[in-house]
Amino acid sequence: MAYLTPIAVIFSVYVIYKYLVYPIFVSPLSKIPNAHFSSCFSSLWILWKRYKEEENKTIHAAHSKHGNIVRLGPNEVSIACVDEGIRTVYSGGFEKWSWYPNQFNNYGVPNMFSMVDSKPHSIRKRMISNVYSKSYLQSSPELHQISKTMIFSRLLSLLQEASTKRQALDVLELNFSSTMDFIIAFIFGLQNSTNFLQDIPSRKHWLSIYQSRRPYRFWDGELPGVASFLKKLGIHIVPAWVADASRELEAWTLEKCTAAASSIPPSSKESPSPIHPSPTATEPIVYTQLHTPLALSTPPPPTPSLLPFLIATELHDHLAAGHETSGITLTYLMHELSLRPSLQSALRTELLTLSPPLTYPPPQSPTHDHDHIDIPTPRSIDSLPLLHACLTETLRLHAAIPGPQPRITPSTPTSLAGSPPLPAGVRVSAQAYTLHRNAAVFPEPEKWKPERWLNAGEEKEREMGRWFWTFGSGGRMCVGRHFAVQEMKLIVAAIYTNFTTHIVDDEGIEQVDAYTAGPRGNKLVLSFEHVE
Repeated sequence: MAYLTPIAVIFSVYVIYKYLVYPIFVSPLSKIPNAHFSSCFSSLWILWKRYKEEENKTIHAAHSKHGNIVRLGPNEVSIACVDEGIRTVYSGGFEKWSWYPNQFNNYGVPNMFSMVDSKPHSIRKRMISNVYSKSYLQSSPELHQISKTMIFSRLLSLLQEASTKRQALDVLELNFSSTMDFIIAFIFGLQNSTNFLQDIPSRKHWLSIYQSRRPYRFWDGELPGVASFLKKLGIHIVPAWVADASRELEAWTLEKCTAAASSIPPSSKESPSPIHPSPTATEPIVYTQLHTPLALSTPPPPTPSLLPFLIATELHDHLAAGHETSGITLTYLMHELSLRPSLQSALRTELLTLSPPLTYPPPQSPTHDHDHIDIPTPRSIDSLPLLHACLTETLRLHAAIPGPQPRITPSTPTSLAGSPPLPAGVRVSAQAYTLHRNAAVFPEPEKWKPERWLNAGEEKEREMGRWFWTFGSGGRMCVGRHFAVQEMKLIVAAIYTNFTTHIVDDEGIEQVDAYTAGPRGNKLVLSFEHVE
């Protein structure tokens, strides 16, 4: 047995060197300031912060103390700068961390957002990016018809009724409903859309299922192996009903896909080019755009039965992200405006310059319905400076996704923010929360000041734009950003043309400190007063 002693010594020396000596003294990361004293040899500290939903502010505090690069764990760093920072990491060569597929795959199938490698992502993006381009969206007759229906037949009529009855509304839920109805109609066609604005039971059921899974996302993203191991031991750290909820939502999306497939006109099989959309039915734009190239892709799907899931996983991600992030943004914009009656008045003055105006009730058509009523062009709404400034400042201060976007360093050693060249396989991330709070770029960064976007000169505006990271940057930049901005500007324009809003209950309005950050109280209750 004596020969075991040298082996034990060698093994002990190896373990000490690998897990203590190397990460603390030898690793290139050892030259980077530690966010916590344990960061150089353990990830437990940052994992605990993520689990407790204290990550964004904790990382921001570390950057405020130590500079543009900090070490979060033995093999993890965070960056907070543009040059030698996000331009290097997010503009090429750094693939996504496994955190993405662990969290965002649907049906067990990757989508564009969860794909780790850039090549398949680029192929998928080319299939659909044109229908999310600004030029396409601003000229789309389909989206024009969807917008008229959502604004006049649903949203404004609902708000008018609430105003007349003096009923306060939870606008977080209202905004989730508006943005879901918009994105579903664009993806699957107006006739296949949700009507969450008016169908309250369906809305509440869907949102409750969707939101109930949130407390357990940590395990899928950060420690899937631990959750799986404990499950084998009979310890369900993630309850079985979480998977059941996901399956119900996925089945719901598959039903939408089936309905959309039957809605595609024969002439639109190759490319969506609608000419005269119906007042009650429109072409399923995104579904149509995705179906044909996936069916004809090279190489083709491994089995024909996989094709519906390749489509559904993509569209499920679009509708999930599309309703949640825009709904959160609208809620914080309405909260900021509700605190400032004079700004509401100034915004209304600007909105009344639109032609035709978005006033409600609208002038009655001969048929006494809303089908013949028009709305201002997206270009005219987009050009309003005060509206643009209010939305942009909300996207900065109240980013719906302020959390880190993890990537992995490539095989070629790369220096970041003045660090030594980092080896392959290091987890590196930046977060909008910190980039948007650079006081040298955004003076008084914790204050909501839309005037910073109105009064900036060309050079200052360009610099703020470099640090503005709500939609990410590089090839993985949010594909739906133009849709989100066009939709949100229209909704805000419609509301504040006709109503003033007043806070009834904003308890818990502070954002949760998480990757996706809605109000901690999960509500914002406002009253609506019609402007004559």
